[in-house]
Amino acid sequence: MKKLFLIILFTLSIFSFIDAQNNTSLKYTLSMSKPYTHYFEVEMNVSGYNKDTIEFLMPVWAPGSYLIREFSKNVEFFRAYDSKNNPLLFEKTNKYTWKVYLNKSKSVRVMYKVYAFELSVRTSFIDASHGYINGSSIFMYIKGMKDLPSTLKIIPFKDWKKVSTGLTPVKGKKWEYSVPNYDILADSPIEIGNQNVYQFTAAGIPHNIVMYGDGNYNIDSLKIQMAKIVEAETNVFGENPNKEYTFIIHNLGNRGGGLEHLNSTTLQFRRWAYDTKNRSKSFLGLVAHEYFHLWNVKRIRAFQLGPFDYQNENYTKLLWEMEGLTTYYSGQILLRAGFYTPGEYLKNVSRSISSLENRPGNKVQSAAMSSFDTWIKFYRRNENSYNTEVSYYTKGSLLGLLLDLEIIKDTNGKKSYDDVLRFLYNKYYKKLKRGFTDSEYKAAVEKVAGENLDDFFNNYVNGTKEVNYNKYFGYAGLQLIDEGKSSKKKNLGLQTKYKENKLIVTGVVLGTPAYDNGLNVNDEIIAVNNYRVDKKLLDKFVDETPAGSILNFLVARDGKLLKLKVKLINNPVKKFVINKIPNPSEKQIIVYNKWLRIK
Repeated sequence: MKKLFLIILFTLSIFSFIDAQNNTSLKYTLSMSKPYTHYFEVEMNVSGYNKDTIEFLMPVWAPGSYLIREFSKNVEFFRAYDSKNNPLLFEKTNKYTWKVYLNKSKSVRVMYKVYAFELSVRTSFIDASHGYINGSSIFMYIKGMKDLPSTLKIIPFKDWKKVSTGLTPVKGKKWEYSVPNYDILADSPIEIGNQNVYQFTAAGIPHNIVMYGDGNYNIDSLKIQMAKIVEAETNVFGENPNKEYTFIIHNLGNRGGGLEHLNSTTLQFRRWAYDTKNRSKSFLGLVAHEYFHLWNVKRIRAFQLGPFDYQNENYTKLLWEMEGLTTYYSGQILLRAGFYTPGEYLKNVSRSISSLENRPGNKVQSAAMSSFDTWIKFYRRNENSYNTEVSYYTKGSLLGLLLDLEIIKDTNGKKSYDDVLRFLYNKYYKKLKRGFTDSEYKAAVEKVAGENLDDFFNNYVNGTKEVNYNKYFGYAGLQLIDEGKSSKKKNLGLQTKYKENKLIVTGVVLGTPAYDNGLNVNDEIIAVNNYRVDKKLLDKFVDETPAGSILNFLVARDGKLLKLKVKLINNPVKKFVINKIPNPSEKQIIVYNKWLRIK
């Protein structure tokens, strides 16, 4: 009987909650009366709420950037009022929750300010020139009501004339937007100011280019180039899921990066770097990466990546696929769109392999654990991270490359990793409308490849076994060669910089003479073999001293002079190149042409 009573009580509480949500309405108003003070002003009007208390929650992180950022630290001047403008009591119950006592009122108006002076793709910023918003760093939501529809009215600073966002405008109301749920609000960046706005159409979809800041870009060229990327990526999946897409681009002094959203992205790029060949391709690679995310991550996703828990870490071991495969495809897309020749593409691949294989952390941390530990490691690197960690971007990109070659070989060129993406998109996003588990992802790859991939996942994804690159490159008639082996160059294993005219150690690489003979980060290198040295002379000593010889270092460590003996060994930096093998077989030619899109 007691069990039945509890079931009835629980059922009634569920219906009560649903009823409360159905009758509750929410309207956000965003203003910025003094942008030079770096404050956004937020007002939340709630009506039809049938409980004694209401809790407002501030997220602690931004989806797509896996770090607890504690956005509540920027919230100030919180206050609450009833429908008659009487103050309501409230208390802060934890770092991200404000609890308001309604005193029998069914309406509440909450007001607060957010200090926003960190211009990155994952935070919010406002100054005298413009305002930029990432939703999770500005807007609170009602506890238990993330799915509640709402509206957002934006009141720009008096001198600003434009608002750019992927949110849907309310017809007939200027700068007012409908918000289906909080996830959409959090996932729709907003640019406010006097930005330049351009348009192009690709894959049948209108695209907006929103430019903040001066730059040496040629907008006519950019439209053509970005359209090629959109078309190439849409061809991978067979359809574009958006009705409209917005690129928000910040042209800055010396910053770069991007963050993906459901129907938009924010990119940051160096304002004067558009006209150089390599850096222009760097920008196009950034565009390709973030645009590819509108499928891979925003729709094709690990099940942990939405709907989000905004108050806690959302752990997954699949970021190597979400981010790494997206990185792999950003290069592939530039190849397919004609921005890279096959030779240029292979040079980029060999550079990525060199970067990964020279990193000691590649033998310590697996791709899966790099994904899982991003919350505590990736954004919090220290002087030893190079020795113990691997980037799920770089490692995941190369694992994607290997899987692509494996599938092309197994199917004799009939399929590729494109087919894995289409399978995941159609089954999990369109049909099941959910994310997938680790095992479901592995099963999808195996289904397309037509073979068991236990060894690949055990050794390379979940383990740190040395990759047999030539097995996979051999499928395409290619060979990876380490040109560093033929070099007699010695690698001391030090990273240094000048600080107050002193040569300071900033990094020591595992397994090198510097590491094995006791040189430390923060040591000041004063002299070698009784000669005062700068960076150039230190390199000269290393180059000209035979392997097996001793270099006598004089360093200052925390103000104390120390003498250290460093024995040099031959340990050249790995430098890989990819070459064609002579006389490839017919099947190798098929794989080569399919992989590099040669018709």
